[in-house]
Amino acid sequence: MDNKVIQSARELSVRVVREAGLIAKEKFDNFIEVRSKDEFGDVVTEVDFLAEDIIIKQIQATFPEHQIHSEEAGAIGAQSDWLWLIDPLDGTNNFAIGLPVFSTSITLMYRREPVLGVVYEPLTDRLFVSMIGQGTTCNNRPIQMKSNPNIFKGNIGWIQGHKVQNDIRAVKLRQYIDIKFKRMMRLWAPTLQWCMLAKGDIDGIVLYNSEGDDLYSGILMVKEAGGIVIDFEGNPFTGMNEEPYIIACHPAHKEDLIRMVREGLRS
Repeated sequence: MDNKVIQSARELSVRVVREAGLIAKEKFDNFIEVRSKDEFGDVVTEVDFLAEDIIIKQIQATFPEHQIHSEEAGAIGAQSDWLWLIDPLDGTNNFAIGLPVFSTSITLMYRREPVLGVVYEPLTDRLFVSMIGQGTTCNNRPIQMKSNPNIFKGNIGWIQGHKVQNDIRAVKLRQYIDIKFKRMMRLWAPTLQWCMLAKGDIDGIVLYNSEGDDLYSGILMVKEAGGIVIDFEGNPFTGMNEEPYIIACHPAHKEDLIRMVREGLRS
């Protein structure tokens, strides 16, 4: 792994994510096209494509040998140790209904592990950056996970994949979490929930089968901020998984959340 590549990628990502975010900010409540993306209710707007085009072109110009996978364009380029994951507008459904909760996410993977994550929230001008072994920052200030003396009086984020819909096990677990904790949060913009966890604004995340271009930037944010990311069995979550089932939290809350998930799935 070449640290110079990661540093150069960081500089590029910070620049282009702001450019893409500016488009989203200017077009918010002022876009023209929105259409259905699939049978699960997901949508896509002109902004997704405009932002995506900016990001892809600049990555290709600087790292032509790297592979890219983007939310709308799919896979681009030959297979490589280096893989860019792009979600040009995470929270498109929010954007489309005028809810100001969305971001742009860029991740650089090396041999299927995230080494750089950049998330930009344009309406608040918050830039989250995480580099492997270098911690996580928000607007250049280091951020750190926090523990809650009483986790069950805390706020837990819930993330599920589009295809999950009303899967009975997911519904049971979601309802159990909703009752068990002070608040269960569903933002429809997963990268922002991951950033909130890294920043200490929420206390944990339970993710039910939601893999995509918006996942791995958030995982790196949390790990580099001192958090843990594990599967439902309590094993460290590493690499890439097409059907991930994940718990993320401060290390002090590991056993509590594993137990809670098991109870929820049995309920």
